[in-house]
Amino acid sequence: MILFSLVCDADHSFDGWFRNGDDFDKQKKRGLVTCPVCHSPKVDKALMAPAVSTGRKNDKIALAMGEEQRKALAQLKAMAAKARENADYVGDKFAEEARKIHFGETEARGIYGEATADEARSLIDEGVEFMPLPVFPDDQN
Repeated sequence: MILFSLVCDADHSFDGWFRNGDDFDKQKKRGLVTCPVCHSPKVDKALMAPAVSTGRKNDKIALAMGEEQRKALAQLKAMAAKARENADYVGDKFAEEARKIHFGETEARGIYGEATADEARSLIDEGVEFMPLPVFPDDQN
């Protein structure tokens, strides 16, 4: 998965996760990539600084927040909390359970848990719909 910084024709900036650059191009061509603010389908990749590893294991991307970022973060936290409260926690069995639901082997229901990058790629390749839930610093305290 790759994270792209995106911008719409109204100059709204946002991020999107894609399998690769071709996946972004295909989704954009099909009209599946739209601005979350104004819903414009005229979206392009924004200039991005390259990710440079310093060799430290716990490097994180940081964001100094203004009022708009605080509001967006609060909305994102609320969305993640609502998704979790209306779903079953399946721990590290997420990929296995998601496949069972996708292929009709078990009752369709909302689930959340953990998956490795390889498991996530396999789910994408199999057409299983899911989305990563953000983990916030205060979730880990």
